[in-house]
Amino acid sequence: MDRPARWRWAGAGARPPTRSGPVAAPWGWAAAGGVLGLLLAIVVFAPATWLASALESSTNGHLRLDDPRGTVWDGSARLVLTGGIGSQDATALPGRVQWRLRPRFNGVAAQLRSECCAPEPIGMRLRVRLGGAHVDIADAASQWPAALLAGLGTPWNTLQIDGDLRLATQGLSLEWAEGRLAVAGRAELVAQRVASRLSTLRPMGSYRITLEGGAAPTLRLETLEGSLRLQGQGQWVGSRLRFAGEATAEPEREGALSNLLNIIGRRNGPRSIITIG
Repeated sequence: MDRPARWRWAGAGARPPTRSGPVAAPWGWAAAGGVLGLLLAIVVFAPATWLASALESSTNGHLRLDDPRGTVWDGSARLVLTGGIGSQDATALPGRVQWRLRPRFNGVAAQLRSECCAPEPIGMRLRVRLGGAHVDIADAASQWPAALLAGLGTPWNTLQIDGDLRLATQGLSLEWAEGRLAVAGRAELVAQRVASRLSTLRPMGSYRITLEGGAAPTLRLETLEGSLRLQGQGQWVGSRLRFAGEATAEPEREGALSNLLNIIGRRNGPRSIITIG
């Protein structure tokens, strides 16, 4: 017996069951993958010029990276010290500075090396914190030309210091939090065979500046040798340095050092009083 017509019609015209809900188009996943890959490539291959722009902006133009090459993560450039944005004073470090940066979960690890002055890489670790930052500097020794300071403008462009600057750090770390500077560890800067265009006496002497960390970080200046005698003590209050010192000359060299004594501080008889902050 034949089935009723209505059953034949339903069977013949019925559509197969379909899956409910929207189905993502294949091109949508491809576009998302392309965007993700592009963002990853931008991060990995970010040009060194980006780092140069960030450094110049964050230091108000006092530090500049000229002729940057490579990427943000591995690159090199010529380091230039300037008197700031708009200043005509600028001094370049001989050779190039190389850097290597590696991201960490809360900051970045860095290695810096200079062809002329720091042949062994100097390691640093930057940690970003709420309202501040923390920098750890690995124990290291380096040597820099004092003439580089002239690029910073006044008073260095007037003094035109010459000589060698030997910097050594030991357990040094710096932390900025709520406008205050905290220092741990020690740094020592020895200025050897220092001379100035303001004096015919060459060299004038050798000096040591010592930074000691602690609850109240201190700065000490002392003379190692020479006709120009420098001494002083300083302390950081918040983020500001307050320093008091004096400069004198050996009696037989006072004439040759008189111009310099008039410039570096307030003259008081044979002494020049130096105050900062």
